[in-house]
Amino acid sequence: MSVAGKQPPPAPLERPGSLLVPTWTKTGIALLYDEVSENAYDIRLKLTKEVLTIQKQDVICVSGSDRSANHRTVTLHRQPVGGLGLSIKGGAEHKVPVVISKMFKDQAADQTGMLFIGDAITQVNGINVESATHEEVVHLLRNAGDEVTITVQYLREAPSFLKLPLGSPGPSSDHSSGASSPLFDSGLHLNGNSANTAPSSPSSPIANEPKYEKRWLDTLSVPLSMARISRYKTGTDKLRSNAFEVLALDGVSTGILQFYTAQESADWLRAISTNISDLTLQNMKMANKCSSPSDQVVHMGWVHERLEGTDSSQLYKFKFLALKGSSFYIFSTPPVSTLDWVRAEKMYNLCEVLFKIHKMKNHILKHIFQLWLADDCWLQANLYFGIHQDFDFEDHRPYCFSVMVGHGKSHCFNVELGSELAVWEKSFQRAIFLEVQRTGSKTYMCSWQGDTLCFTVDFALGFTCFDSKTKNVLWRFKFSQLKGSSDDGKTKVKLLFQNPDTKQIETKELEFQDLTAVLHCIHSFIAAKVASVDPVFIDSQSIARKYMYSN
Repeated sequence: MSVAGKQPPPAPLERPGSLLVPTWTKTGIALLYDEVSENAYDIRLKLTKEVLTIQKQDVICVSGSDRSANHRTVTLHRQPVGGLGLSIKGGAEHKVPVVISKMFKDQAADQTGMLFIGDAITQVNGINVESATHEEVVHLLRNAGDEVTITVQYLREAPSFLKLPLGSPGPSSDHSSGASSPLFDSGLHLNGNSANTAPSSPSSPIANEPKYEKRWLDTLSVPLSMARISRYKTGTDKLRSNAFEVLALDGVSTGILQFYTAQESADWLRAISTNISDLTLQNMKMANKCSSPSDQVVHMGWVHERLEGTDSSQLYKFKFLALKGSSFYIFSTPPVSTLDWVRAEKMYNLCEVLFKIHKMKNHILKHIFQLWLADDCWLQANLYFGIHQDFDFEDHRPYCFSVMVGHGKSHCFNVELGSELAVWEKSFQRAIFLEVQRTGSKTYMCSWQGDTLCFTVDFALGFTCFDSKTKNVLWRFKFSQLKGSSDDGKTKVKLLFQNPDTKQIETKELEFQDLTAVLHCIHSFIAAKVASVDPVFIDSQSIARKYMYSN
């Protein structure tokens, strides 16, 4: 197809993640889930542009001679009204220590300034209670006399089922009864078995007495550059409920981050994904500074690849994909230097791949369009923008796509967010269109009835077939003259062209060594031709965006 005038130059690189929201800075409370013990622990997350930090509460000495708050020994004076002024939870029967679950303002425990909600009691009057049941500790504290000395250690990973309040101790009006249960507060504010009814006065402050505070402390920092996220249990289709895991480039993991609501989980997932995408964009810009204009990175990022096992079970592994220059790359780990690009697991020519979105099984949509071109001819073609399936995709995960390559092979991928799927769809289109415009034409060796021929797909001229020896042109047709095709699924294809003079359909039969690559190339060139004439049309056909918004 000839187009009057000069072809428009390739569009400048735009940010692939333009569908995402701006960079996030964020803090909030979450849970850290331990898959071994099946317990979840309260943590605080702190997100910056480059790092996700996990913080855990601990008690620290902020002044005085004692710089170690690991173990604190405190003497309580039982008061006639209020008793010890605290409540406890936990016990060995639940495989957790007994912890202080409540403290009552201006009563004995609170007056010490050395005890905190979440402190695990390890000794009572010198008796070790680390393996004691809840009832045993309650009995010991109630019968310990007027002066009770306890040794405590702050429990940084208190299981969430204990339901301990976060932050500093505050006033409470809940004076529990004498009944005790390991998962409910057992109040020790009563008098206990004491004959002394005289009120006890709090001890006077001692010079240089250590002072303690409960604070959130950084325990793990995960760099977000080239980091990856997974909501799935490893190697399965099982989606974690309101939870995901963040893994750094070096393999360091946050562990399973759980959230109290689906909305919180979605907000954090989007925020972290956005920051990872922004850092990836920075890495792309750095890589492109060292590359020629024809070898620029259009997009790259982590995905899950579906692998078929010998027993037909589905396994998923992390892969890092990149669209760079003329090629589509698949890596096991990201390329961090120029030399790393040669160690890709797979590499395919972009003109010979076909991007397809998995929306639902057997779902086929066909886009038929007619565009008025500059040379006053109509372009009529049937293009399958990422959704036509000639085999069944039975994915249990959302946001899946395939990249079909030569010899009928394909790679199936999954991403975490609908916005990521839309970015990959747009990026593949841009990378392929840019490569078609840079290449201009592709020629393949073929044969028919014993003759060796050359078949050329040309961005400006359309289709040309010529003799490989004499170079004589046997036939030539514009893109607009292609009216249909059929193939045997192996090597042979029939192309149906309309003769411009007779208006009759002419059938051209050819045989290729890699028929799939040739058909993908034809699709790429026709789609790129349409995009050069009407880019808005391509955007309007985005299947990923429609899928994302409908879900």
